[in-house]
Formats: sequence, structure tokens, C-alpha cells
Amino acid sequence: MDAYTSFATVYDLFMDNVPYDEWFDWLQRKLAACGVTSGILLDLACGTGRFTERFAETGFDMIGVDGSEEMLNIAHENASAKGLDSILYLCQDMREFELYGTVAAAVCLCDSLNYLTEPEDLVTVFRLVNNYLDPGAPFLFDFNTEYKYREIMGECTIAENRDEASFIWENYYDEEEHVNEYDLTFFVREKDGRFSRFQETHYQYGYTLEQVKEALSAAGMEFVAAWDGYSDEPAKECSERIVVLAKERGKALSRE
Repeated sequence: MDAYTSFATVYDLFMDNVPYDEWFDWLQRKLAACGVTSGILLDLACGTGRFTERFAETGFDMIGVDGSEEMLNIAHENASAKGLDSILYLCQDMREFELYGTVAAAVCLCDSLNYLTEPEDLVTVFRLVNNYLDPGAPFLFDFNTEYKYREIMGECTIAENRDEASFIWENYYDEEEHVNEYDLTFFVREKDGRFSRFQETHYQYGYTLEQVKEALSAAGMEFVAAWDGYSDEPAKECSERIVVLAKERGKALSRE
């Protein structure tokens, strides 16, 4: 799970193509349809807090949990700059996170769950989320599909050059193990104009919707719906990203 250390410093720079506002509006609409428009909301694997801040600005009491201290340092800085000091950020592994009480809803976005490369860990996380949700409360999350890793990403190399930083992304997908590996090499311009070189290796598991449904059931959660990305179209075999709505279904079922 060790990732987003040095990469944290340029994460937001290279994620500027993500339609955060569009995705956020969609998430708000789905939560409102579940009757959730305020209260405490958990942003699991919150990263630098892009969604955490948006929810806080609309009146939610936010808890952001992430396993990367470096990402959370940036989240703290961003929140302070916007006067959002009420956000509670916790540095915790999603497989072992602890809260002080239950929450009205939870989200886990930007394929964070794919970093759980052992399927049993997915059940563990779902069980924890179920434990900390109010009765019947919703959990919205997305994941990159096995189809995307196998058919779209596969073995490829991606490079991008910016004035402030550049990166090389070398991607490999192991169809037998269902694990996608990408080796990142990035170059960051320092204050003196020189570039520093960093490397990180990330691993993500290629889940199918059926595997996700089975994990939800094993964790005691109720599967409600799955969409083709952040659209209102149902998930399909060739969906590259799937967004799932699940709900809390009783604490007794979530205990091991």
C-alpha cells in the first residue's frame, strides 16, 4: 500500500484533467436521492481532499481518511487556505480505519479501492464502512474494472511534460494475477530550476462488478445499483470505471 509519497507533491498537477466538479454534482445528486443532504460524511482514501473540500463547502461535516501522510499534508494546507479548518483529516490505512461514531454517508473515489490487491481486503474495508454507517446509510464508491486494465491500459507507456514537472508511466497488467502495475518516474522542478527525479511503483487489482457484489454481500452490505462511470447509464461489460451505490444493512452481519 506504500504509494503517494513523493508523487503526492505533483498529484494535483497531473490530475487536473479529472472533471471533479462534474463528478461532485453527480455524487451530490445520488446522495440527495438517498435522503442525505447534510450531516457527517466520510471521504475514505481522500487523497489531497479535492472532494472532501467540495462536500465541506456545501455544508457537510467532513472526515477525510487516507493512508498517505504526504497526501494529507497537502489536504491540510489546501483546506486551511480555503478556511475549511473544520475538516477532520485522519492518517489511517483504509483496512484498519477507526472513527469516533457513525456517519450519514461515505464515499471512496478515484479508484482508491483498486489499491486493495487482495480481494479479502476489499471485504474488510466494506465491513468497516458498514460498521460506521448510520442504519440504512449510503456508500458510494468507484473502481477501475478488470476490462479497463486488460483491454485499455495493458502494456503501454505514457509520458507527459509540464513546465513544473514531467512523468513517465510504464504500465503492465498481469491477467493471471489480475494485478496492474505501473512504474512512475517523475521529474520535479526545484526552486533553483534544477529537476529532481523520483520513482514509485503502484499496484492495483482489476475487479469485476460480480467480485465487488460478492464482497459487499460478505461484508453484510446491500448492493443497490451500479453505473457506467459518473453517468446514469447502467454498468456494462465494457465499462472502464464503475460507480456503485451500497447501503448499510445491519451491524450483526458485518462482524467476523
